[in-house]
Amino acid sequence: MNTQVTSVADCTSTQAPLVSIVAPCYNAQKYLEEAIKSIFEQDYPNFEVIIVDDGSSDNSVEMLKQLQKTYDFQLYSQPNQGVSAALNHGLRYAKGDYVSTPDLDDIMLPHSLSVRVDYLNKHPNVGCVGALIIYMDSDGKTIKQQQRDRIQTYDFDRILSGAVVIGAPVALYRMSAMRSADFYAPHLRVQDFQMTLRIARLGYEIHELPVCVTRYRRHANNLSRKYKVLLQADLEAIEPYLSHPAYQSARTQLVNKALKYAVVEDKKEAWKLLRSIPLRHLNRTSFKRLKRLMLHR
Repeated sequence: MNTQVTSVADCTSTQAPLVSIVAPCYNAQKYLEEAIKSIFEQDYPNFEVIIVDDGSSDNSVEMLKQLQKTYDFQLYSQPNQGVSAALNHGLRYAKGDYVSTPDLDDIMLPHSLSVRVDYLNKHPNVGCVGALIIYMDSDGKTIKQQQRDRIQTYDFDRILSGAVVIGAPVALYRMSAMRSADFYAPHLRVQDFQMTLRIARLGYEIHELPVCVTRYRRHANNLSRKYKVLLQADLEAIEPYLSHPAYQSARTQLVNKALKYAVVEDKKEAWKLLRSIPLRHLNRTSFKRLKRLMLHR
């Protein structure tokens, strides 16, 4: 397998496949200008930008309309329905061969599109390519950076058993794969895990590059910190695979992820989650969560 990661920044726009950047927006007013600026500073020459406001209650829509005077993007609005429904809304208008779904509180690095497009161009068996992130706080100060020295490859069994998620801010999807997966289930308010599963289930490979492409902003409103909402959506995402041998392993992984927050925020809920894992499926992480639950005050 060719694992070389290169850039296609030197391609002309007529040669380069069109990328549809479809970005949901919900109460992101504070970060919009910086996020959109980073999108339009991509070194990739051929992309369209579609933004869907999902019923923001702040001044996001007004700010987006102002930013349209500087940046060329399509803007649509809908009543609040969740990120999956917002993405489906935007995808109705997308014309790209590939799809990027950044969050508008993050910052795309200039090479973000080019390295991932180049990889999908060279690997037609890959339905989604991910990459790494640099974590920053709400003020943009770097906290830590993911590191890896090789490309990770996943098939469906590995994704399900390990509850592997290619996060939306770093995922570049093949449009044909998303279309075959029937896009997002709108009732699932968390988008990235369900799409990783759906595309892999079709037989596509999922790869993850050892290069950072996004600065991911951590703040109190991150969906990833709303562990109850996230767990419910993730459990619904794996429900279609209930008969698969890896289902229970996936469920344990997802419950363990929720326990990371529950042991600190809601001990009663944490005990309930722990008891939901069959004894034979408790793993090292489960016992680590149990220990923290018993020691945490």
